[in-house]
Amino acid sequence: MQQRPLGRTSLTVSAIGLGTMTWGTQNTEAEAHAQMDLALDRGVTFWDTAEIYAVPPTAETYGRTEAMIGSWLASRGGRDRILLASKVAGPGSPWIRDGKARLDRANILAAVEGSLTRLRTDYLDLYQLHWPDRVSVRFGQRSYDHKPEQDGATLEESLSALDELVKAGKVRAVGLSNETPWGVMTCLRLAETKGLPRVASVQNAYSLLNRTYENGLAEVGLREDVGLLAYAPIAAGTLSGKYLDGAAPAGSRRSIDPRRSRYDKPNADAAVRAYMDIAARHGLSVTQMAVAFVLRQPFVASAIVGATGLEHLTAHIDAAGITLPDAVLTEIEAVHARNPDPCP
Repeated sequence: MQQRPLGRTSLTVSAIGLGTMTWGTQNTEAEAHAQMDLALDRGVTFWDTAEIYAVPPTAETYGRTEAMIGSWLASRGGRDRILLASKVAGPGSPWIRDGKARLDRANILAAVEGSLTRLRTDYLDLYQLHWPDRVSVRFGQRSYDHKPEQDGATLEESLSALDELVKAGKVRAVGLSNETPWGVMTCLRLAETKGLPRVASVQNAYSLLNRTYENGLAEVGLREDVGLLAYAPIAAGTLSGKYLDGAAPAGSRRSIDPRRSRYDKPNADAAVRAYMDIAARHGLSVTQMAVAFVLRQPFVASAIVGATGLEHLTAHIDAAGITLPDAVLTEIEAVHARNPDPCP
């Protein structure tokens, strides 16, 4: 498995990252352990989680995913074999810190202690701000609604808290998630002018159905060495075709999540069918084609894949060894030109 640099740190991440948010709702602890065993055996050493997982997020499942990783670490040992990342939740969840979760110092320090306890480790390799503490374009929105009166903690306060954690040895590197070009550049400026930690990565959605990262963040990432940790490279299962025509198969995320999927959009089915057609004509799995497309982008440090079964996880990992022919790439670009970013 290829290892890629994590920003300007001395750390590297495996090209395929292990996503974990199904563990605790769609997956049992035993199934989660089996996925971790398989991933490590295949050289997937970058694992990503969050305090808010499992998904869909609820008070009952809060922290359950991290606890499953912690029990795996306790039973298997070898913490230094993996690069472990987690995230602190932003505002919006009434069950997290009495509904007062923000990205201020008190919340960040409390959140990391909770994560370390559940994960049964004394440090995180990468700690990320899960989403901005301000109104921003995220989670499927297309336009920005400027509401500075709703700003929470400043990015300077957040980075200052993360700086404390780095100096205490509890965090090795810091990153962002669901961020915008303004947010990333502001953090880089604060690192330069205030001596605060330099963000190594940004974890945003990126797939054949959502290439909005290319519009501004790709240049930032490449010029400033901030790697993209691309989540949902198969658009939360949408690119498999299983949700076509409004289907929601039993046991699938859409069947258990009451929230409308960001990939349930008017033009999604047409795009999915077009990408499925390309894959079929070239003898490819559409999901492997999707992951391979993400991995070939120069701004991508890792593609974070998740699965509820070992067969699908194996297929996603195998995609790291696929080189897409020029003819496939040309056809992908033609579909993108006709139906760009149907699911931002």
